[in-house]
Amino acid sequence: MIKTLEWTDEGVMMIDQRLLPTEEIYPVFTTYEEVATAIREMVVRGAPAIGVAAAMGVALGARDSGTDDPAEFELTFDRICNVIGSTRPTAVNLFWAIERMRSLYSRLKDEGSTLGEIRTALIDEAKGMHDEDIEINRSMGRFGAELIPDGATVLTHCNAGALATAGYGTALGVIRAAIEAGKKVAVFADETRPFLQGARLTAWELQKDDIPVTLITDNMAGHFMKKGQIDCVVVGADRIAANGDVANKIGTYSVAVLAKENNIPFYVAAPISTLDLTLASGDLIPIEERNQEEVTHVKGAQLAPAGIRIANPAFDVTPNKYVAAIITERGVARPPFQESLRKLADN
Repeated sequence: MIKTLEWTDEGVMMIDQRLLPTEEIYPVFTTYEEVATAIREMVVRGAPAIGVAAAMGVALGARDSGTDDPAEFELTFDRICNVIGSTRPTAVNLFWAIERMRSLYSRLKDEGSTLGEIRTALIDEAKGMHDEDIEINRSMGRFGAELIPDGATVLTHCNAGALATAGYGTALGVIRAAIEAGKKVAVFADETRPFLQGARLTAWELQKDDIPVTLITDNMAGHFMKKGQIDCVVVGADRIAANGDVANKIGTYSVAVLAKENNIPFYVAAPISTLDLTLASGDLIPIEERNQEEVTHVKGAQLAPAGIRIANPAFDVTPNKYVAAIITERGVARPPFQESLRKLADN
């Protein structure tokens, strides 16, 4: 299985996803500041993987804080959480993971635990979240596999595979589980401009697992849908509002509209931790604006005129009316999502 990230005694090891598919490098990030930079600069990406990386960064910072004074440790811990929490605004798993670490610290402090006990518990929690995420993805895959017909060709956008999680994947986890159940499944992978997560990451992952994959440019999806060569769409998510509106990689909304027009079911696979039931709709989800050079350059090569005005939102929001179902580790939610998501979240 692909190792996206792992806790080590030296620090947090991550595969550098910026270098794939041509280089497979596993640097170790030895401070919480380095982990924060790795999240911001997309060494690690994908909502569940960002959450696990954030938890490991908090644990690393707490372990190496270098103070035995409880009051000073508390100030340091708060600073660590704030630095990591400022890295990327859209993926709710980042904030979910940090809040989980904060809650553990508060509980242990109130119970009178020593700083040594607190540090150990935070490390164990982060490592546990890593293992838990893989099991969540496998459970999600089993629920989602039932929606994939035998012999289907599935379109996916961006990368919601092992690289976007602690392992196995959300959208690609559904595809893997369908294949493990004995179904024949092939994949069309959108390239996913401008960061090319489909071309660089999804294609690499699926090829590595010997899953049949065809890479297409983003503007080819409608063509293959119209020709009847795509049976369903499965994507991941970075945040899902209470009404079922879904924030995912830029271009997802366009795919959902095309799928609806061509009577193709559009499925979203995401863990319960990606739900943000505090937001009534996707209109309230903050959308990250990224570096302009991601649009004007590829691998350092300039594609656009110098000085051209650039817009580079990293995500868009797909309204719930385009979503056939949301696959979670606790089951499959269907419209009306206001009711079905709340029921799954409360289980």
